[in-house]
Amino acid sequence: MTTVILLRHGRTTANTGGVLAGWTPGVQLDETGEAQVAAVGQRLAPVPLAAVVASPLERCQATAAAVLAGRDLPLQTDDRLGEARYGDWTGRPLKELVKEPLWKVVQAHPSAAVFPGPEGEGLAQTQARAVAAVREWNARLGPDAVWLACSHGDVIKAVLADALGLHLDQFQRIVVDPASISVVSYTETRPFVLRVNDSGGDVGALVPPKKKGRRRRRTDSDAVVGGGAGTTV
Repeated sequence: MTTVILLRHGRTTANTGGVLAGWTPGVQLDETGEAQVAAVGQRLAPVPLAAVVASPLERCQATAAAVLAGRDLPLQTDDRLGEARYGDWTGRPLKELVKEPLWKVVQAHPSAAVFPGPEGEGLAQTQARAVAAVREWNARLGPDAVWLACSHGDVIKAVLADALGLHLDQFQRIVVDPASISVVSYTETRPFVLRVNDSGGDVGALVPPKKKGRRRRRTDSDAVVGGGAGTTV
């Protein structure tokens, strides 16, 4: 099975300022965000990564660079992992946006939400492109790979909703904090969501086990009846 670690970028000046950054250029990690990404880089150091792929926006590039410290891997960029295109909402304070009629749609019926202006997209489009990116990188890297995708809160929530088999209208029930990791393993028949919004603790379970002969591929897709004994580190 292919495992993707979904890493949200560290905290930014826009996050603390209550502004919807979107694709605004130049949004940087703040001091707390820099400390967060340094910590997550150290935390993930034991995990062998086949690739590190990031949104093109500066905050994700900086976060991914922290994970790559000490690794002989290039930083790869995929625009499809970029932030939702919020159109005319970009750069506006959240305290203003909550008064917009579209805010209620985003909260209650996000699959119908299309952000205003020529640069705006629908959240359904955001989900479709992000899930396509993850699936294509899975196929490119192979069934035994563990790789990392560094992206944004709404994008990661949309990918997780798809992996959980949830309609996009339920994705606001998922929380993805700055510098948190969420983990999904993709098999031939279904994804398994292993972690959501994980901001601490051991990551030894993400290190692939040593191969012990040939295994039946179909068993990777089977859920353990009764829940199983968990992962032994």
